[in-house]
Amino acid sequence: MSRFVFYDLQNVHIYVNLMMRAIVFYRTARGTSPVEEFLNSLNSKQAQKVVWVLRLIEELPQIPTQYFKKLDGTSGLWEVRIQMGSDAIRLLGFFDGGRLVVLTNGFAKKTQKTPARELLLAEQRKRDYVLRRGS
Repeated sequence: MSRFVFYDLQNVHIYVNLMMRAIVFYRTARGTSPVEEFLNSLNSKQAQKVVWVLRLIEELPQIPTQYFKKLDGTSGLWEVRIQMGSDAIRLLGFFDGGRLVVLTNGFAKKTQKTPARELLLAEQRKRDYVLRRGS
């Protein structure tokens, strides 16, 4: 099934991409996915909420910052934000091109500030991804 729709309105062709973004999980050189491992550690309600937020990111043209936010002071890192009561779950990643979001790591957020070690890990995995991709 195609994700694209073409309309012909009085000889005017409008091209619409029905999927605004695509999300993939970073894989190590050995093929493991740290994000999958993290998501598998969540309980079912948490996992359902994560899936719901990831769908919003893929499908909405503009995502509220309560769910998806660019992190200042980084080299293009973004934060997926999931809130369930007092529990905060974060997934970090970056854009590869205009529409592909590569998620690198996930963690349960315990403080207001994103832990420096998580930011460093996301930066390291971004560099690894770019090097192995060949760009």
